[in-house]
Amino acid sequence: MNHQHDDAPAPRPAGWATTPITTDLLRGALDLERTEHGVLPHRLPAWARAQYTDGQLAMAESQPSGVRLVFRTRATVVELDVLPTKMVYQGVPPRPGSVYDLLVDGRLADQASAPGGNVVTVDITTGSAETRPGPVGTVRFTGLPDRAKQVEIWLPHNEITQLVALHTDAPVEPVPAGERKVWLHHGSSISHGSNAAGPSTIWPALAASLGDVELINLGFSGSALLDPFTARTLRDTPADLISVKIGINVVNADLMRLRAFTPAVHGFLDTIREGHSTAPLLVVSPILCPIHEDTPGPGAFDVDALRAGKVQFRATGDPAERAAGKLTLGVIREELARIVKQRAADDPNLHHLDGRDLYGEADFAELPLPDRLHPDAAAHRRIGERFAELAFRTDGPFTAEPAR
Repeated sequence: MNHQHDDAPAPRPAGWATTPITTDLLRGALDLERTEHGVLPHRLPAWARAQYTDGQLAMAESQPSGVRLVFRTRATVVELDVLPTKMVYQGVPPRPGSVYDLLVDGRLADQASAPGGNVVTVDITTGSAETRPGPVGTVRFTGLPDRAKQVEIWLPHNEITQLVALHTDAPVEPVPAGERKVWLHHGSSISHGSNAAGPSTIWPALAASLGDVELINLGFSGSALLDPFTARTLRDTPADLISVKIGINVVNADLMRLRAFTPAVHGFLDTIREGHSTAPLLVVSPILCPIHEDTPGPGAFDVDALRAGKVQFRATGDPAERAAGKLTLGVIREELARIVKQRAADDPNLHHLDGRDLYGEADFAELPLPDRLHPDAAAHRRIGERFAELAFRTDGPFTAEPAR
């Protein structure tokens, strides 16, 4: 199979089908905003976005991590017109281009990137950003098998993507939601997919594939901060299985102390339970991250590494401040284990998973975090496989029948 891309949508041959992008073709998005070009998938509803207009959160929730087009077709050529928004960080080595993963009947068959698009240039020293508008581009996949098949196009997990239109050389039809359970997950940039090789190989997507479930990924880079609107979104989203991965952002944003953290976790879980009283709910503590294990935040770019052309993070807090309630990953893991144990006495469907069982000391020795914060593609695969093994195994939290 091969792909190519063009800088402007070309006229299609006679007999092609053009399909507007509607919610019945999309999985993993909670809201679809109409734009002048088409539609923009969001992973937080409009009411939640209105409650805090933070730039980092706005960028993260509108990057379509886990969002995919799903349809049935006999088409051998599929073209998707998109308007991407590409991020460029001044003084930082260019990031690899974003990719679209094409799955045929559940298997990765091809990858492509989108040309054109808007470019946002960010100066990380000042935080200022400049936007240069660009044209709609076309992602093109050819050589698909000439038979009825299910096609999925996973959108780039790390690039805001307006969807303009879908063009195919045979008609498409939506795939109705099947028998598979829906897994709703919330976490940080690691769950969002930072440093993964592609959108279908971020660790939650890998785990969902291995567990044979439908993923809704509310992993928000830099923004897993126990926000009440995120808890209410989780509460209101239909799901069979729910997991929340809490910790690293609370530490590296230096957002709260232990006094605020514990009630915030209880409140977050209380809210989820208002909408999902008996669904399996798995609380996952942070994976190993040596810079923040015993050193509080805030986290910051390592300026010396940047001068050498490398992106690395460091912890800037003082370990002595733990006594005054400053949070580290060690403190958070201990507290989450305690909270879950306390609540599980009355909530038999609440479970705990130590993040170091997904990625711990031995994994760090073998597959270190390249920027000291985010796993690479190989570590995403390992975390996804471990999560599937621990959560979806025969006696795992996601497979046991919920207690009523």
